[in-house]
Amino acid sequence: MRRPLPILLLSVFLLAACSKVNMENYNRLKTGQGYDEIVAVLGQPTRCDEILGVRQCVWGDEQRSIKVGFVGNTALTLSANNLK
Repeated sequence: MRRPLPILLLSVFLLAACSKVNMENYNRLKTGQGYDEIVAVLGQPTRCDEILGVRQCVWGDEQRSIKVGFVGNTALTLSANNLK
């Protein structure tokens, strides 16, 4: 009955490898792109906060993330944390 553990570990590894939060996708982003264009590359954001018409969206988690600041629907700022 020890087979489920290796299968579970393999599944976790494959899910982590499928993350769209990586340097290749970050390099595809450009300021001036629309929200929908960014979502087409990265998928739905983990969270977005909006203050005074400026929306800051984050993809990923505390260890590895991409942040995009939008004014209206246009990307104004891009930043990455710990991408490989």
